[in-house]
Order: sequence, then structure tokens, then C-alpha cells
Amino acid sequence: MQYITVKQASERWGISDRRVRFLCAEGRIKGAVKKGRAYLIPANALKPIDGRSLRSKKIPEKYVTLFNSIDEMKEELDRRRPLTSGELKRLQDEFLVEFTYNSNAIEGNTLTIQETALVLEGVTIDRKPLKDHLEAVGHRDAFHYVISLVSDKAPISERIIRDIHSLVLMDRPEDKGVYRRIPVKIMGAFHEPPQPYLVPVQMERLVANLSCDNGHTIEKAALFHLNFEEIHPFIDGNGRTGRLILNLMLMQAGYPPINVKFADRRKYYACFDSYFRDNDAAPMVNMVGEYVKERFLQYLNLLQDSY
Repeated sequence: MQYITVKQASERWGISDRRVRFLCAEGRIKGAVKKGRAYLIPANALKPIDGRSLRSKKIPEKYVTLFNSIDEMKEELDRRRPLTSGELKRLQDEFLVEFTYNSNAIEGNTLTIQETALVLEGVTIDRKPLKDHLEAVGHRDAFHYVISLVSDKAPISERIIRDIHSLVLMDRPEDKGVYRRIPVKIMGAFHEPPQPYLVPVQMERLVANLSCDNGHTIEKAALFHLNFEEIHPFIDGNGRTGRLILNLMLMQAGYPPINVKFADRRKYYACFDSYFRDNDAAPMVNMVGEYVKERFLQYLNLLQDSY
């Protein structure tokens, strides 16, 4: 392992030598070792997050370590040189294919990841349903719309949620962007969604409560996702729409979008069971947090040669 000195760390992180030594003494710099009176710090160590930055947020003790770790990675990435436009586009294009494939596959779409990539390039896949093609294109368009919302700093509203759903459900013109008008049941779930006459008022309340929540973004986004799926406001496309809104919330706060993998679907479904059955949101919060860390690591590994 390569190490740097306290002085080098202080210059890199923009804090005093004294502050770095204090953080080492407190054990807050992972991997730091003491040699005599000096400290050696791993060259890839992250600057510990300033606890004062979290004082305005209501954070349960069980999430402090996770959120600190995520925000240290975010601060490190913000501090490093930016990716070029070409690098960013390549990463975004790769993410879009993987996100579209996984989000649709969770809901039963039969396109492989390679077929999804081809469909997004305009190629028709023989012997695959038109519905599967339209779902891929609709999800791509919805994600591009989400990116535009982030650029415009548009606050989440019911209209935006309906617009995202309209793009997701482009193959169902009679249902897109329309709250369901019939009762639904989710097979195998511990929860029965509310009656249709309750959907509008519950959606209004869900969106209104966003402005009152001073929690950490990771927890807020995970809770919104759980509650959105609990309401199940649309006749179809709730999962895909919900994951797009989850990413909208993350991206608006400067976090990377996440890709809930088809291979993790059982763990993902278990998060809903824990919430609906036991009122325990922790599994979903932790799952979202770990996915965010995975994405940050991807970016940091690309920039590891910055120093």
C-alpha cells in the first residue's frame, strides 16, 4: 500500500495539519498508521466527512456509518478533477443500457442486455414481442426526461410523476399517466394497495411530505420508493416509474443514479416485505446506500490516477 504524509493529506483535503493529526488520533482515517510521532495515511484514503454538515439532518444512529461513508466518497469525487464529456457520455450510455435492461427484466421483459442495447440503437429483435421493444424505448426516454429534470432543478410533483409514467407506459396509451380506477392486488406481497378512490389523496400527501422531510437523501429516496410502491398508483408500470423517481431524487442531490439488478430482485422484494410486514425500512435504505457506494467506487476507480 502507498502512503502519504500528514502534510500531503492536509494539502489534498484543504484542511490543517493539526486537523489531520486529530482525525488520525481519533481513528477516523481508515488505514492510517502511527510511526513514532508521525502518521502515515493510505494514498487512497478518503477525507472524513465533517460531522457538522449532518447536524441539520435527522439521521437515525443505525445509518450514520453508512451515510458518512457515502458522503466521504461524494466529497472526494467532487474534489477530484472532473471526467471529460466523452468519459461521462460513455458511462451514461453504459448505465442507461444496464438500468433499462434490469428495471424492465424485473417486471418480466424478455430482452437480454445485448438485445436491449440493440433496441436502444433502433434495431428490431426477431421473435421478441413489440411490447418488450416499446418498454425499452419508453424507459430510455423516461430516463432522458429525468436527466432534463435534474438539469432544470425541477421539484418533484404529481405532474412530473405522471409524465415519467407516461413515457414508461408508452405502449399503453389508455393507461399512461392515469391513476388507477380499479382495486389491485400484488401477488405474494404482504400488503394490499389502497382502494382507487384513496390514491389521489395519498399521492398528494406523499409528494407534499417531501418538503417536510429533513432526513438524509438516501433515506428519503428509499422511503419515498417504499411508500410510492405501497400506494401503487398506476395500473401498471409502478416499479419502473418508482425506480426512475428514486434516481431522480438521488441525482437532484448530487448522488449517482443506481441500477437495481435483476439478479438482486429477491433481495429487493424482501425489502418491501420488511417494510409492509414489519414497518422496517432499513433493508431498503441499506440496499440503496450500498448501490450508491458501488457507483461512487466505479467513478473513483476511474480517477485513481489523478494523483
